[in-house]
Amino acid sequence: MRYLFYITKQYTPAVIRPLTRLLSREGRDWAVLCSPEMKSFVEEELRPPKCFLRLDQVIDYAPDFVLTPENRVHHRLPGVKVQLFHGLGVEKKSHFVIRGFFDVYFTSGPYVTRRFLKMQRRKKYFKVFETGWIKIDGILEGEIEGLRQRLNIPSDKNIVLYAPTFSRSMQSASKLSQIIPKIMKDDEYWLFKFHPIMPKELIQPFKEMDPTRALYVTDADITPYLHLADVMISDTSSVVYEFYALNKPVITFRGIKGINRAIDVEDEAGLREALDLLLKEPQRQLDVISEVMGEINPYLDGSIARRTLEALDAIDPGEFPHKRKPKNLMRKRKFEKQTKKLGIDG
Repeated sequence: MRYLFYITKQYTPAVIRPLTRLLSREGRDWAVLCSPEMKSFVEEELRPPKCFLRLDQVIDYAPDFVLTPENRVHHRLPGVKVQLFHGLGVEKKSHFVIRGFFDVYFTSGPYVTRRFLKMQRRKKYFKVFETGWIKIDGILEGEIEGLRQRLNIPSDKNIVLYAPTFSRSMQSASKLSQIIPKIMKDDEYWLFKFHPIMPKELIQPFKEMDPTRALYVTDADITPYLHLADVMISDTSSVVYEFYALNKPVITFRGIKGINRAIDVEDEAGLREALDLLLKEPQRQLDVISEVMGEINPYLDGSIARRTLEALDAIDPGEFPHKRKPKNLMRKRKFEKQTKKLGIDG
């Protein structure tokens, strides 16, 4: 079998890395297709045996499976199209949108699986396998040896990580850029990590904060900073569940209630009070975290990549694409225009 990973986004390598490493260890045939501007980054992050930059090269390669955590994949690529998901953002309706590009969905846990199985029964052209979200393996294996020292963060300071969503309708950055400087304490060091497509005007105030008290993180992968931080502040970002995978406490600012069950606050006073509470009692949320992750991603055994590969082994590529799969012509045309701009639609 041949496995192709479709990569046009900076977040993709960190998501798929546990699976590509497993494929390499087992001597399986895998490759990537990425945009030219992503080539050096992808090669550094994943060290793929083959790195294609054009569709015609991939057609000759003839993969059995095309895998991506991105929302779309090129319809002209041969092979079973597999959705791996780029996050655990179950609060967002977009997490459950069927766009007609994929033949198989690998879901993270029961909460997601139930909804996809319901859609599967209605649409009848794709399959659903519950494997866990691959990036969690990488998060659990993450190392931070020497990171605090390299960042010059004093050993006696608590570390607060602020990692919001980029969605304009749900983001908290515009409010918290004014609030955070007012509530910082001398025994804290703050880290700010934003999604690559977060509007620049929302990020700029955080870049300008006192560098002796805070750091604007530019690394593509948030994983090392999840390990480094003592507590996280977010809103509706799926990174909440990534932090939960490490059994660490989260505060949400005006988040969507009822799913992640973090301590949710509405204002400056509430945020400072919640921070003081969780820094003093970091174990306070453990029972909630266990219950939530049991629904969203219960697989914390470091074997999600293995489970994913076993699911792939159980799929017969000859079954796809199913005759019921929609032609999806308008979305395909729009997507082709985007891929031409990226330089991969050869």
